Amino acid sequence: MLYLESIGIDFFSVIDDYPLIISSLSLDEIKSTVDYMRSLGFSSLDFRRICGMCPEVLTYTISDISPVFSFLLREANVKGSDLRRVINRRPRLLACSVEERLRPTLYFLQSLGITEVHNHTSLLSCSVEDKFMPRIDYIMRKMGFGYRDTVSMVRRFPQLFCYSMKNNFEPKFDYFVVEMRRDLKELKEFPQYFSFSLENRIKPRHLSCVSKGVYLPLPVMLKTSETLFRHRLEVCCSSSPPLATSPLWWCTSTH
Repeated sequence: MLYLESIGIDFFSVIDDYPLIISSLSLDEIKSTVDYMRSLGFSSLDFRRICGMCPEVLTYTISDISPVFSFLLREANVKGSDLRRVINRRPRLLACSVEERLRPTLYFLQSLGITEVHNHTSLLSCSVEDKFMPRIDYIMRKMGFGYRDTVSMVRRFPQLFCYSMKNNFEPKFDYFVVEMRRDLKELKEFPQYFSFSLENRIKPRHLSCVSKGVYLPLPVMLKTSETLFRHRLEVCCSSSPPLATSPLWWCTSTH
């Protein structure tokens, strides 16, 4: 108990929340695991955070977690200097089997053409069958994209796999189609649309464009800061209408 508290872990909280885990604790194994992670650059604060999000780590031995680190370094091409960031962002990786989860997921992502998986390591802990395939199916069946376009979208923006179909895809896609009346090609080219808040970014900016009679491409409308967005609207509204052949034509067109 004293050792756990010395590294910042509340022993009694762990007992209350995870009694089965506590019953299998071995002090020597915990010390060995902590020392091993320290050798990889993790601090006591890191370990406390990791255990808070993935308490099963307390029961793991070095032989349980070392294959995960080896996989991340050798197969997922994570730099040694990035290990702390990767694990702190997604401690659940340490609870995943390399053979049953991490490697199959890596191969699936690579099969889609997502080559820089080291930039999306949080996805490696996800199930292909339970997480990825339902979202691919939703984009194809509910949004109407073909398989090739769907793959293009997730390759361009892999974080699509992280979003809720009911709370994200459905309301944002409905608004895009019903209220914004935009071409699906825009979503294919800018799937990052789903990363923006519907209430705080998408709706207000769309309505501002409508009120000014201005049509902005999705990236211009959503990615720019509020100040720059307002400035663009004013420039578009105060300028003389450009010719259709001008690169500025999209700024004032309401097609």
